[in-house]
Amino acid sequence: MSRIAASQVSSISELKRSPARVIEDAAEEGAVAILSHNKPVAYLVDTETYEAMLDRLEDYEDMKKVIARQGQPVTYVTLDELDDL
Repeated sequence: MSRIAASQVSSISELKRSPARVIEDAAEEGAVAILSHNKPVAYLVDTETYEAMLDRLEDYEDMKKVIARQGQPVTYVTLDELDDL
């Protein structure tokens, strides 16, 4: 059985029948798992949640770069030097 990472669920048929209601549920209640044959095939989230997820992913990728570069020599530059690039 697949794990469902949402407090709300909706079938694809229900999404087709009443997309506005499913979108409202996502805006009010958080993520909505879209099910096909009782298995999650997609998640619907509001724009604020989606944008926050993207920000966290970007932060995570930046942190991975920082960790990978630990112990490497540091090069200091001035703002003027950056303008020349």
